[in-house]
Amino acid sequence: MATPRSKPGTKGVPRQDREQQILAAATEEFGTCGYAGASLAAIAARVGVTKTLLHQYFGTKEDLYLACLVPVGDRLLDTIRAAMGPSPATGHTPLRVLHSIFTALEGRREAWFVLYDSTLPPGGEAARRAADYWSAIDRLAADGTTALLRSAGSTDPLDADALTYVWQGLVATLVRWWVKHPDESPDAMAQRCARLFAAAAALTPATDGA
Repeated sequence: MATPRSKPGTKGVPRQDREQQILAAATEEFGTCGYAGASLAAIAARVGVTKTLLHQYFGTKEDLYLACLVPVGDRLLDTIRAAMGPSPATGHTPLRVLHSIFTALEGRREAWFVLYDSTLPPGGEAARRAADYWSAIDRLAADGTTALLRSAGSTDPLDADALTYVWQGLVATLVRWWVKHPDESPDAMAQRCARLFAAAAALTPATDGA
């Protein structure tokens, strides 16, 4: 029995291909302009289709945003979990996590800003789903930093809380820097982070073991 062919979109483009084109354009628009500044007209213009077609394929602006958000949220959660692994965090875990984030975002770096968008309408489904992803990623960060501190001999919960805040800010800052330097590959960026970590460690005063 023959497999049914995809429904064509406009100008003979199969529907599945057109949907992917729209999602790529919408991710770029939302990531560049934020939810509040993005427009369906601009997204349609990026693809070369009409706003009517966007509505037919994805519904409202919030529906289209969610269609962009879910893949990047799922992808980042999966890659962070895989990088952390089943064992307690080690000194190499932060670099593995960073490298996995860069790799997951490569080719669509602006997707980071789709996930972390401060312009989402409060109380809506988009804001709720984004907050769910933030919470899940934050829990992974807290688990990792707690394990790292425990391996270093610290069980102070305030140490863990402070390090989690530092880590979250560091990741966001590094991704933002990376987005501004498109020639940096994920591998090159991970190597740069390793050098930065080594330099930071060298600046840390040695503790007296007496």
